[in-house]
Amino acid sequence: MAVAATAIPRDGAPAGGGAVPLGDAEFRFLRDFVHAHCGIALGEHKRQLVQGRLARRLRALQLPDYAAYCALLRSDPDGELGELASAISTNVTAFFREPHHYELLENELLPRWLERKRRDGGRLRLWSAGCSTGEEPYALAMVLAEALERHGATDVDAKILATDLSPQALETARNGVYPLDRLDGIGDERRHRWMLRGAGEYEGYACVHPRLHELVTVQPLNLLHDWPMRGPFDAIFCRNVVIYFDQPTKQRLIGRYAALLPPGGHLFLGHSESLHGISDDFELIGRTVYRKRA
Repeated sequence: MAVAATAIPRDGAPAGGGAVPLGDAEFRFLRDFVHAHCGIALGEHKRQLVQGRLARRLRALQLPDYAAYCALLRSDPDGELGELASAISTNVTAFFREPHHYELLENELLPRWLERKRRDGGRLRLWSAGCSTGEEPYALAMVLAEALERHGATDVDAKILATDLSPQALETARNGVYPLDRLDGIGDERRHRWMLRGAGEYEGYACVHPRLHELVTVQPLNLLHDWPMRGPFDAIFCRNVVIYFDQPTKQRLIGRYAALLPPGGHLFLGHSESLHGISDDFELIGRTVYRKRA
């Protein structure tokens, strides 16, 4: 009796409709590759998540299985690294997420910094490290633009750097166009001033005001690789990023942040993150807000 071979279609799923299995060797390679290039630690309990998340990449690349995907990573690691990191990371973000950070910035830090910059000169620089689709840096830009006007400091050289590894996230951040239901974190007054409602083909969307685009520079960056910027930054926002890293990677990253912050510079982390046991360069001054020691 002849047995027909099972064809694997180009969408990455077997002809019978089942999922392509992630073999032991391929999972070990992916785990080691992700740790080496992204600093993300993937335990065995993440195996099903990796298989499910990367199934979409197999379909997009028209690859038959994970062995072919691993071969692609070996041949062109830099070309696929952003897509891989984006697939296995959970990019949860929102405008004005963790509002106490923005309140501290608006009510205490920016007035102090702007007074000093106006008196002594110098630049004001903020960094959104792991900016995802851009909601964080544009929320920072709203607060910064308002502070520049309120304190008569529109002549101060003020900019926000926004970086991420994911190509898709960076494209959204550069465009600054969001569905209306993503604007819930923005108060009515700010929404009316800083978000321009779309019409026609952009019905149901809003784009950020050109002034916000002026303040925000969006660039690709792998936090584990070399950094082209030299600082100093007045504050670094790295929220819900280091949670993915193992302890040695966290320590190296926080040390590099400390090198780009002056004494008194601020580091903002996510709600479930802490520097306890990681760095002595900072002191905790509020909920997940750290200040570099003198």
